Amino acid sequence: MARRFVTLDVFTTRRHAGNPLAVVLQAEGLDTEAMQAIAREFNLSETVFVLPPERPEHRAALRIFTPGTELPFAGHPTVGTAVWLALHDEAEGGGTEMLVLEEKVGAVACAVEVTGSHAGHAAFTLPRLPEAVGTAPAAGLLAPALGLDAGEIGFGAHRPGIFSAGVPFLCIPLASRAAVAHARPDMGRWQDALGASAAFVYSHETAEAGHHYHARMFAPTLGIAEDPATGSAVAAFAGAIIAHEPPGEGDHRFVIEQGYEMGRPSQIVLEMSVRGGALVSARIGGSAVVVSEGVLL
Repeated sequence: MARRFVTLDVFTTRRHAGNPLAVVLQAEGLDTEAMQAIAREFNLSETVFVLPPERPEHRAALRIFTPGTELPFAGHPTVGTAVWLALHDEAEGGGTEMLVLEEKVGAVACAVEVTGSHAGHAAFTLPRLPEAVGTAPAAGLLAPALGLDAGEIGFGAHRPGIFSAGVPFLCIPLASRAAVAHARPDMGRWQDALGASAAFVYSHETAEAGHHYHARMFAPTLGIAEDPATGSAVAAFAGAIIAHEPPGEGDHRFVIEQGYEMGRPSQIVLEMSVRGGALVSARIGGSAVVVSEGVLL
């Protein structure tokens, strides 16, 4: 059967920036092998398949694939799909400010707003708070795997660590934005240093005023050489902030810029609520715009 699809650029307000996403609609009847093959065909960092939800009060169930594997959760697929569903529902005469998506990690609540005929904004509450998992490799191993000097690893109290809010990331602080820009994965050394880990490198130095961190994400073992914007990495990164530079009591907002070295500037909003010195909730938000619509034959 023919199946409709749309593509969106996510974590941006304009087309041809942000992170491209394919959303396959009417995905019933596709098995895992077929979904993986379609994701390889699109060859984007992630492709979403929209299915009927298990619970009638939820809006949809999602399955999310990179070109190489299925993920239990991902940020830009969640934001982009929520925006498209809001646009679709409004065009059908319905619409809501809140919808729930079923992902492998659990139910994900999304606040959505339609901002134009083909654009919107969504923010979702993390279904799982970030936690430290495993032990990070030493700077002496990480640096050559990224084409850097060991002295460029770390700044302030920030040190490499592995954190996960559903998908684990090795969060690697770098001393400057120049070091972030110069990072080049050396696949001959990557496997020994990082194994199957995805690496989220970041610096406090930013390209744009008013932003808080400048980042890149590499996941070559998942079929993603580099990702323009990675919501699930920012969700994990919230754990690094709490561990290394904890904000005070109250609610905090950070803007993480990513994708600038790829010519696809993206802005990911991270909101964190701290009570009693602990992270009690966090949200990931951003804008998305529809780029194309088509049919899979």
